[in-house]
Amino acid sequence: MERRKASEFPQELLNLFDHYVHGEIDRRAFLDGAKKFAGIGMSATAIFEALRPNYAWAQQVPKDDKRIKTEYVTVDSPQGNGNIKGYFARPAKAGKQPAVLVIHENRGLNPYIEDVARRLATANFLAFAPDGLTSVGGYPGDDEKGAVLFGKVDKPKMTEDFLASARWLKGRPDCTGKLGAVGFCFGGGIVNTLAVRMGSDLSAGVPFYGAQPNATDTAKIKAPLMLQYAGLDERITGGAAAFEAALKANNVPYEAFVYDGANHGFHNDTTPRYDEAAAKLAWQRTIDFFNKNLRTGV
Repeated sequence: MERRKASEFPQELLNLFDHYVHGEIDRRAFLDGAKKFAGIGMSATAIFEALRPNYAWAQQVPKDDKRIKTEYVTVDSPQGNGNIKGYFARPAKAGKQPAVLVIHENRGLNPYIEDVARRLATANFLAFAPDGLTSVGGYPGDDEKGAVLFGKVDKPKMTEDFLASARWLKGRPDCTGKLGAVGFCFGGGIVNTLAVRMGSDLSAGVPFYGAQPNATDTAKIKAPLMLQYAGLDERITGGAAAFEAALKANNVPYEAFVYDGANHGFHNDTTPRYDEAAAKLAWQRTIDFFNKNLRTGV
């Protein structure tokens, strides 16, 4: 399928798709709403197919890249759902490295997130991407089915699963003890939650368009944060000012970037919402931020 760009679709239509992605409307409601945009030369069904992820586009680092080693591992999560499975990527060369937990969107551990883990491994980080859907069978290979399963997971226990994953990664013998976390959409919110829950045990966090904690919880954050927002994402970016005010009030070091003209999900290179310029800049900033905060004193 030809890769389309967000600029080819009316913003109102992209916003409607965002409501679908986040479970505010179902597929039928999206299709009904999309019918009014038939003037762009596509049927409602064709619009839906064009906006869906195409994971053939997601591979920036091949699975068999000789610079890295990858495997699936299972982590014990006694306070969560018992265990959580995930994708572990690390540099092929021996030696201790800092680690980064990679947290997926609200669909589970899909190929895009696995590729993000590989990207981090090529930058000489240990990267673990847990699958929050483990307790309901794991990512099913289809985002629509993944969304259904996501709705069935015990959310407080899933948060504990991510916390167990973070502690497992930080405690590995090949980890320097420095841990960062990066997440997207739902995962961005989890990065913020981990920052609240882990205090100084987290050394850096980068939430991409993630839901923000309240002021009381923000006061518990110790890790430096890099906040990545999309300019057209009113739903999430609208909460940025209050979050920044709370971070400032508690002397939490942070950087914040808003990418003008970018949509929610702009880093995900499998959908038309992908913004190449914004994604590449945000990712370089992320790598630089992790190098600064995870390699100091190592």
